[in-house]
Amino acid sequence: MDLSYTPEQIAFRSEVRAWIEAAMPLHLKRKAEGPGHYEQAEVMEWHKILYAKGWIAPHWPQDVGGTGWNIAQRHIFGEELVRANAPQLSPFGLGMVGPLLIQYGNDAQKKRFLPKILSGEEVWCQGYSEPNAGSDLASLQLHADKDGDDYILNGQKTWTTNAQYAHWIFVLARTNAGGKKQEGITFILADVRNTPGITVKPFLTTGGTDAFSETWFQNARVPQSNRVGPENGGWTMAKALLGHERTLIGGIAESRRWLRLCKRIAAATAVGSSSLLEDVEFRRRIARLEMRLRSLEMVQLRTLAAAQLGRAPGPESSILKLVGTDVEQEITELCMDGMGHDALGWLDSPPEALPEVERGVASLFNYLRAASIYGGSNEIQRNIIAKQILRLPTA
Repeated sequence: MDLSYTPEQIAFRSEVRAWIEAAMPLHLKRKAEGPGHYEQAEVMEWHKILYAKGWIAPHWPQDVGGTGWNIAQRHIFGEELVRANAPQLSPFGLGMVGPLLIQYGNDAQKKRFLPKILSGEEVWCQGYSEPNAGSDLASLQLHADKDGDDYILNGQKTWTTNAQYAHWIFVLARTNAGGKKQEGITFILADVRNTPGITVKPFLTTGGTDAFSETWFQNARVPQSNRVGPENGGWTMAKALLGHERTLIGGIAESRRWLRLCKRIAAATAVGSSSLLEDVEFRRRIARLEMRLRSLEMVQLRTLAAAQLGRAPGPESSILKLVGTDVEQEITELCMDGMGHDALGWLDSPPEALPEVERGVASLFNYLRAASIYGGSNEIQRNIIAKQILRLPTA
């Protein structure tokens, strides 16, 4: 496999880098110099800038708003966004339900939802996990009972990231209690803001952010026309969407950026007459993580190349999720080690108490403790790898 870039690809990288530099507003650039903690309004501002350029959904087919870029161009574009520390867009519309609708939605659903996902006019959130159905997702109990042309939804979802900003939520709901539990699940789209009976309550994470919400459904009436795919066929939708999600969760480019941040922190931390970056043991830890990242990138490129040929992410996405989240957690732990007593600082620490480059690191460290759980716990990913890739016999 030739890992060198062609002259055309190098020119494309230069074009993308120059455009990002010119297009990113000054107030976002200032935030990008540190860990890059962006508010929702700033994320949507950047979303609309990318949309106006036509670069909002490089991985979508060109006939529904994609760029028509090949796999190398998409990879380069993603790397340059992370390199610039640009606001990270919400994955729920562009990276999850959008590709799912392209693959499984009917023409009316594609026409109704895809344009507004692209423009950012409608923001999405995910309704999968429940208080007693997280890693064992098939145990979910949100019920969807038929009533005329509608479903009546009753139950609860939790860990619904950014639901307080969302216009729409995609949920897995139980439409049949008989047979295998995976066979009675349906994939449904619901209007969060305009459906009576849907209540969203944000709660704080250990990182001090309000990223998550609990979402209740109390006799919430949703049209059956908002079902994606066949009734009781939602488990197929769920697996397809989780494949997209786990590929995204790998976070390789993000980990590379955080590793650069870690080096900046270490270079600025004095240890005797030199910096922490000169410490042999600290450098060994950095080198180990860089090697793991490089190996993981090869798996990601293979997965994305298969997707370019029309194959949806399969069980190999579990490798990306498993190893990628382990690496994320190790890198942020290394950042905290490098910060020393500054690791006690928080997002609201005064400037004189915490350098800007370190602001938000502690919050990020806390948030990413959940990375090995969300998107399917890493224990579940090991089972998938064992059964579907290694073909190990089960008890």
